[in-house]
Amino acid sequence: MSKTGAQLFVDALVAEGVKHIFGIPGGVVIPIFDALYDSPLHVILTRHEQGAGHMADGYARASGDVGVCIATSGPGATNLATAIATANFDSVPVVAFTGQVRTNLIGNDAFQEADITGITRPITKHNFLVKRIEDLGHTIRAAFHIARTGRPGPVLVDLPQDVSTATTDLPLPDEVDLPGYKPNVQGNVRQIRLAAEAINRAQRPLLYVGGGVIIAEASAELRQLAEAGGLPVTTTLMGLGAFPEDHPLALGMLGMHGTAYANFAMQHADCIVAIGARFDDRITGKLDEFAPQRECIVHIDIDPSSIAKNVPVDIPVVGDARRILRELVPLVQPAERAGWHAALDDWKAKHPLAYDQTDGTLKPQFVIEQIHAVTKGEAIITTEVGQNQMWAAQWYTYTRPRSFLTSGGLGTMGYGFPAAIGAQVACPDRVVFDIAGDGSIQMNIQELSTAVQQKLPVKVAILNNGFLGMVRQWQEMFFNRRYACTRLAEGNPDFVKLAEAYGAKGIRVEHADQVRPALDEALAYDGPVMLDFRINPEENVFPMVPAGEAIHRMRGLA
Repeated sequence: MSKTGAQLFVDALVAEGVKHIFGIPGGVVIPIFDALYDSPLHVILTRHEQGAGHMADGYARASGDVGVCIATSGPGATNLATAIATANFDSVPVVAFTGQVRTNLIGNDAFQEADITGITRPITKHNFLVKRIEDLGHTIRAAFHIARTGRPGPVLVDLPQDVSTATTDLPLPDEVDLPGYKPNVQGNVRQIRLAAEAINRAQRPLLYVGGGVIIAEASAELRQLAEAGGLPVTTTLMGLGAFPEDHPLALGMLGMHGTAYANFAMQHADCIVAIGARFDDRITGKLDEFAPQRECIVHIDIDPSSIAKNVPVDIPVVGDARRILRELVPLVQPAERAGWHAALDDWKAKHPLAYDQTDGTLKPQFVIEQIHAVTKGEAIITTEVGQNQMWAAQWYTYTRPRSFLTSGGLGTMGYGFPAAIGAQVACPDRVVFDIAGDGSIQMNIQELSTAVQQKLPVKVAILNNGFLGMVRQWQEMFFNRRYACTRLAEGNPDFVKLAEAYGAKGIRVEHADQVRPALDEALAYDGPVMLDFRINPEENVFPMVPAGEAIHRMRGLA
């Protein structure tokens, strides 16, 4: 039976198990949206293509499935670029479809033409321009295969209008064979044995865990490894939730705004076992003073290009973290290492996370503690980027994977709210909270209309300090309080009225005793809620490692 490219597009997505698509129609993708009109797929109309991309990203991170978004050609496609780059940095499986002008017009500066495959080549795992309908089915199936396997990432498929309207009798391929793409998932047995031997002889071992453990669904195996050897665990920002933070072996997040005891542990460890982490600059600080007492670094990662890229590695193990940890756990011997654990306990006692609660102002840390209490630690937390992101990382205790969604590598302001919408679509029975700043929330606040239209009960906690808070903190600490272009208070909207204008619920909170009642009210409301918490304008995120300093040289320790 002959089908159009648009119909084949729908068939391919259904075959891949797709249930939701985020996007906005436009001229060259009208045939595709017309085919979607009668399909079983739920198309969620967003208000900006960047929002669509972040929603697909949040959907993928929360569910573990591939997120899908679609935009028209030209500005629709280029508006996706930031979201695609965000997903690429954080290894998120997203397939982005863009419309394109007819094939005979490509390269002729046609209306709403943009070379989106050229634009996105550096920020995608792979991309395709489909020029023949005969290639469409295979290309879509290949896109999903590439996005979800190996180190996941975004794949873009550019669809000229005449390809979507052409017809073919070719069926969808049952399998995809990509001879040049064979990710290695099985770790080398000898390297795994060497890793176990290094762990067993270490006196001060440390597991350094990144988002790759969550991606690999290896949290259970990580816990088994930690408990088998009595190994303390510290996580990156992206690794939060991979290991329960209420576990006795947990040290929390390390790095620029990590816990003091995690940073001290890294600087004193003799054997560092990195799993699904890449030793980025926010973790290492000054490279030539990073982990000076290390005798051995084991690095487990599915992406060989990430191993030894920033820090020399003694024992590389390339492959899927879950498979490797399953083989590693039986080889690790129990060990008490009383002196090492005593030192960790001492650092925890001397330098806990803390904040001043005596000045009478509403503190963002308290707000997040209360969100944790009212949700019993079971919410999905998304964040924007800045101080709100770091406070959310520090003060909400994450005990399960896929509960903390944030833009780590790219640091994209405006990510959190659309990501929360995507997460809520993926997990309709979970409470979803976006921890936002008054600056970052305004970068995609138009998606409140999407949440209202879709009747999604997403909650937004705006930590409103009237500033671009993280930049202001740096200006305070390093630029003599010269607050150049960081003041927002005079131009900020009334967020309560704005929420109401969109048809959502708005709640303003100015004092600590109002926080819990406001959160209870928000959770009781069956719809999107925007909470405007008027926090201390000059509250800072501590601890803090100044840029370029060694990670044990922290400011603001308790």
